[in-house]
Amino acid sequence: MPPAVLAPTPTPTPTPSRPRPLLDVRRIYVEPEAAELPRGREVLARWPDAERVEVASHWNIPELHGDEANVDRWVRIKTEALVLGVKKSLAARPNGRSSDFVAPSTANGCAMACAYCYVPRRKGYSNPITVFANIDRITGYLARHVARQGVKAEPNQCDPHAWVYDIGENSDCSVDATVSDNVRDLVDLFRGLPTAKASFATKHVNRDLLDWDPRGRTRVRFSLMPDRVARLVDVRTSRVAERIAAIDDFVEAGYEVHLNFSPVIVHDGWLADWAELLDQVEAGIGAKAKAQLACEVIMLTHNEALHEVNLGWHPKAEQVLWRPDLQQPKRSETGGWNVRYRTGDKGRYVAALTDLIAERLPSCRVRYAF
Repeated sequence: MPPAVLAPTPTPTPTPSRPRPLLDVRRIYVEPEAAELPRGREVLARWPDAERVEVASHWNIPELHGDEANVDRWVRIKTEALVLGVKKSLAARPNGRSSDFVAPSTANGCAMACAYCYVPRRKGYSNPITVFANIDRITGYLARHVARQGVKAEPNQCDPHAWVYDIGENSDCSVDATVSDNVRDLVDLFRGLPTAKASFATKHVNRDLLDWDPRGRTRVRFSLMPDRVARLVDVRTSRVAERIAAIDDFVEAGYEVHLNFSPVIVHDGWLADWAELLDQVEAGIGAKAKAQLACEVIMLTHNEALHEVNLGWHPKAEQVLWRPDLQQPKRSETGGWNVRYRTGDKGRYVAALTDLIAERLPSCRVRYAF
C-alpha cells in the first residue's frame, strides 16, 4: 500500500449557517440514585425540557451501548444524549507516564468525536458524556489518597515535586465543565493540596476555566497535531490554532500548561507538517509559557473494532489511521488487541519527531515519548 497522502487543506468557504453546538441535550438517561444527589439535581436543572429515561446502570443502556445501528447516528447521539450516574468503584490507579495516578473519573465519554479515540471501545459505539453525581465522595477519596502519599521524595517524569493525578483519562474536562461543576470542584480541591496537582488533556478551549484561580495546582495539556490531519480526525474539536492561542491566557490565569503531541500519525509528509506546527507554537506563545513548557509524544495506537466502526461513519479518517503496511498487532494492558507502528520503525519515528522538537521548539522539554 502506498503512503497515505493527504490533500491540501482547502480554503474554508464562508457560510451563513451556524455550526451545530457540541451539546443540545434532548434526552437524559438517569440512575435514580444520581437524580437524588445535589449534583444530579443541578445537572437535570440545566436541561429542564430534556426527556428523562430512568436506567438501572450507566454501564448498560442497550440503545446507546453495543448497538451497531448507532454508527449512523454517531454525532447526533453525542450531541443530544447525556447520562447521569453514580461512580460505584473509587480507585486511584498508578500510572507513571503522564501522571503518577489516574484519579477516579467524574465523567466518561465525550461530546467530541475524534476518530482515533479509545473510549468508545469500552462502552461501545457513540458513548456520549456520562457525568457522575457523587462528586463529594470522589473528592473526599482523592483528598485522603493524596494525604496518604505524603511528600514526594524524588522527582520523576511526571513532576519534580508534586504527585500528579490525571482527572480526565476517559473524558475531556474542558467539555465536562459545560455539563456540571465537577471539574471546577476538582480544581478547587487541588488548589488546596500543596503536595499534589491535577492534570488533564484537552482539545476544547473553554475560556470559562480562566476564572477559576488554580494557583499552579492544575496542569492543562493542550493536545496538538498538524492542522491538516486534525481537520480529518479531530472531529468537533477546537481548531489547532485556537488551542495554541489559548496557551498564554491559561498560563496567565495560573495553570501550568503542557502540550500533548498525540496521537502522532505517520503519513506522507508527516514530518514537514509537524515542523510547521512546531513553528506555529514557537511563534504563538510568550516567554512565560515557554519557561514552563513540556510535552508528551504519543504515537498512534488503533484498534480493529474501532476501525470497523469508523468505516460506518467516517471512512476517510481510516485512510491515515488504519495502515496495515506500517502497523503490527499489540496486546493492550487490558488484554485486547490493538495495532501500533512496527517495532523499529516506531522508534525511528519517535526519534525523528523529538529531534525536530529540539530544533524547532527548543524551550519545550519532552517529558516522555512512546
